[in-house]
Amino acid sequence: MTNILETFYTALQNCDGPTMANCYHDEVIFEDPAFGILSGERAKAMWLMLCKTQNGNNFNVDFSHIEITENKGSAHWEAQYIFSKTERQVHNKINASFEFKDGLIIKHYDEFNLHLWAKQALGVKGIFFGGMTFFKNKLQSQTNRLLDQFMEKEKLS
Repeated sequence: MTNILETFYTALQNCDGPTMANCYHDEVIFEDPAFGILSGERAKAMWLMLCKTQNGNNFNVDFSHIEITENKGSAHWEAQYIFSKTERQVHNKINASFEFKDGLIIKHYDEFNLHLWAKQALGVKGIFFGGMTFFKNKLQSQTNRLLDQFMEKEKLS
């Protein structure tokens, strides 16, 4: 079990979406402020999409503080990249918690400061609106629409 999170984050560093998806159980539940709750194939497809769109886009990931018990784990990771819509530099700091089943990740929760992310990614708009519930809802709607389009294009179910 110790290696599953190292494998997962090393794959993220390498923009290797298929390896990341293979770390997930088929019944995985993922949640973060940007996508909301994703399950199963949608959670796997999110990493495939992010890796495909970020590869070569000044995307850097560092991870640390990996801790694993029998059925749970946690990690800290940081992503630095250029947000494509605004060409602004983002440095996102994320705390992740995990649950495992059958040697794979069954639950994955990423927590980060959405308001701080929005300030970096969107500038003035993010400063004013990034901490509001309607912003979070709109962002999740947009990210899930992009995920739907990606899954349709890639013929993922």
